[in-house]
Amino acid sequence: MRIIHSLETARPERDVVLTIGTFDGVHRGHQLLLGQVVRRARETGRLSGVLSFHPHPRTVLHPDISMTYLSTPQERADLMERLGLDLFVLLPFTLEFAATPAEPLVRSLVQQLRMRELWVGTDFAMAHQREANVERLRELGGMLGYDLHTIEPLTDADRAISSTRIRALLAEGRVEQAAFLLGRYYSVPGRVVHGAGRGRSLGFRTANVAPPADRLMPANGIYAVWMLIDGARYAGAANVGVRPSFDNGERLLEVHLLDYEGDLYDRQVSTEFVQYIREERRYDNVEALRRQVARDVEEIRALLGVTRIPEGADGSGRFSTV
Repeated sequence: MRIIHSLETARPERDVVLTIGTFDGVHRGHQLLLGQVVRRARETGRLSGVLSFHPHPRTVLHPDISMTYLSTPQERADLMERLGLDLFVLLPFTLEFAATPAEPLVRSLVQQLRMRELWVGTDFAMAHQREANVERLRELGGMLGYDLHTIEPLTDADRAISSTRIRALLAEGRVEQAAFLLGRYYSVPGRVVHGAGRGRSLGFRTANVAPPADRLMPANGIYAVWMLIDGARYAGAANVGVRPSFDNGERLLEVHLLDYEGDLYDRQVSTEFVQYIREERRYDNVEALRRQVARDVEEIRALLGVTRIPEGADGSGRFSTV
């Protein structure tokens, strides 16, 4: 898959079937739309492409609103490639871009990306004052020579699957429900950094993971997780929180790996959240905390011992794809 950062330098060698969106998380609803784009491109001998943006438009249009992400641009690119896309066009979202009227914006996609088909959701809109809605895009298609296709949103429990819905589930610690909507375990990448060494003193060494500053973290609590290290998956018990038995300090992700021996400092890892176990608690003494951690570890060992690791040689943790 080719990654493009400028329309001016795109110059695809064939006509393109395109879709447009932020696609944060590349959830099952996104996968349905992207799958249609890939299939249509292959049927017509064209290239399949995605036009996406970073940062999220919401952070530019409403800078007072804090925004956390389900995926980095590179993770989005990796997921797109696994789905079979040929082109991933990632542009910076700016106020200037947001102010562009519909016609010149869409004309640039036709001329510079060779867009011949555009696939979007039924509620899609972009450009200045969201002028480029489905009705306007269909009108422009007749003028500029492309076909517009719309697709209904994928639903679960009569509600559309969306990145916003997934963020809300994760904020409540409902990682299993979030995984169902994503089509894979929710994961948090990060670098292993030095911590206070308290896990070692309890008899449970932990990897302290520093995720991207704008990454959405699940609610505070104890979780059963898989940690990906150099493509291999290891079972773990994760604590997300502030360690109330000690200092109520900075919010951290700490992972005790059940069956791993080795030095992880400064290595890049990814933590997949499988199941919420319990809330984070304060204990009166270290021994009480140690006994509870031991119980958590045994519960998680049993849980992950019977949880099927998602199939697929790509190590994506994907267990369902639309």
